[in-house]
Amino acid sequence: MNILKITVIFFSFLSMLSCTKQPDYDILIQNGKIIDGTGNTFSIGDIGINADTIAAIGDLKNKTANQEIDATGLVVSPGFINMLSWASAALNTDGRSLGDIKQGVTLEVFGEGTSMGPTKKVDTVNNTIEWISLNDKLNALVDKGVSPNIASFIGATTLRINTVGYEDRAPTEEELDSMKIMVTQAMEEGAMGIGSSLIYAPAFYSSTEELIEISKVAAKYDGLYTSHIRSEGNKLLESIDELLRIAKEANIRAEIYHLKMSGKDNWHKYDAVVAKIDSARKAGLTITANMYSYIAGSTGLDASMPPWVQEGGYNKWAERLQDPKIRKKVLEDMRKPAIEWESLMQAAGSAEKMILAGFSNDSLRYLTGKTLAEVAKMRNTSPEETAMDLVVQNGSDVSTVYFMMSEENVKKQVALPWMSFCSDAGSYAAEGDFLKYSTHPRAYGNFARVIGKYTRDEKVISLEEAIRKLTFLPATNLKLKKRGSLKVGNYADIVVFDFDKIEDHATFEKPHQYASGMMHVFVNGTQVLKGGEHTNKKPGRVVHGPGYRK
Repeated sequence: MNILKITVIFFSFLSMLSCTKQPDYDILIQNGKIIDGTGNTFSIGDIGINADTIAAIGDLKNKTANQEIDATGLVVSPGFINMLSWASAALNTDGRSLGDIKQGVTLEVFGEGTSMGPTKKVDTVNNTIEWISLNDKLNALVDKGVSPNIASFIGATTLRINTVGYEDRAPTEEELDSMKIMVTQAMEEGAMGIGSSLIYAPAFYSSTEELIEISKVAAKYDGLYTSHIRSEGNKLLESIDELLRIAKEANIRAEIYHLKMSGKDNWHKYDAVVAKIDSARKAGLTITANMYSYIAGSTGLDASMPPWVQEGGYNKWAERLQDPKIRKKVLEDMRKPAIEWESLMQAAGSAEKMILAGFSNDSLRYLTGKTLAEVAKMRNTSPEETAMDLVVQNGSDVSTVYFMMSEENVKKQVALPWMSFCSDAGSYAAEGDFLKYSTHPRAYGNFARVIGKYTRDEKVISLEEAIRKLTFLPATNLKLKKRGSLKVGNYADIVVFDFDKIEDHATFEKPHQYASGMMHVFVNGTQVLKGGEHTNKKPGRVVHGPGYRK
């Protein structure tokens, strides 16, 4: 072959290479109604994604991609943030997070009172104790494979259990120092702050001063103190005062978990609650709140019994409930007006407004979905005695739905500018072992309900405002980097949904029903929902708080 011919072939090859242009993006979402999360008015445009990052936003009609999605007529927004999630256990079983992914949740935030760590691992053979940190637990979950991102507060209850135990007493100076060390480690490993749940034992035993001291440590890392306050009913205003005192004296930003006015006698307190929070904000405190979009809450029967009987943990609690003298005293406390503790049975108003939702004892599961009143009638015992019996027979607490709030207040809360949203629930699959247990419909419908019911149908807020409250607002409160808005350089946590069709279907009678209308969901640039169906991809990561040190 002569030199001329070789030269022609060489330049022909170069010409072929130059014509084989690489796509501009891995993924291109086209012609969508883009709502960036900050409250800005929507725009029609395109979004280009490369790897895990938003690479471009705007008119990208002349660009190419390996995967193109036509979002004509659909809303494109940041992924939603669940500010109070109990999904950790369910994710350990099934990392797909179907209940929440089908609503567009791309970040689950754990840590209301209890957190996954730090925990003790006792080696009885060598008589040693190994501490497993909160960060270790989160990383283990991610290593196992989860679809959403995950984050967590360190639980004030967990701190107390690790030091004081379940006793009703103040921590010693040494124990308090140990708590502070745990907070320091958790914050530097990326915890969002401190989460408390003050109506439950043993958290109930914590003093305001104790909470201030541990919050001071989190404040050094610009963490957030977030709390299920000591009362959401009879002492609601006083409990908000406690949160404000903690925020002021610890110099920490603070948020109220699932703000509500529990019990009909307390519904009128809405205006006073909002005025108190707005006043604190105007005075310079950074105070926010989150909520779920239902008139019923869900927790255990423990929230219907005085904290003193629960001291020492479940075994001691169950033992006391079988002592006739103690049982008589518990019965008296459950029936007389609860002043020094929070009774959700009293907040609900009657046993007819308490649905038994979860049993660990197989022999009791036939009672799932019945009201406490129905079971009491079946057993010919009072509701209070029935509740005590069920806790003993179940071998653990019994999950219970309490109807306590007014729809009018829920609707007004949705519109508050400093209100974000949470499910206060797990994220389940409507299949397999998950169907053995009932749950609250918020596990499948809370976020879809905000957009479908309160935004589209009832027009309580605009769509741009709803998206801000689901994305940018909670991301800002958590001090997250590169998340919560559609912005070039941010991580590609993106949802695409049909505003006309998004809807929650879960009910209290049939809670295991997925929401509809969510078309596509991306987590860190990987598609986990495609055409409404899960892709089985699990790209979730641990998201770190402001104090994170690599």
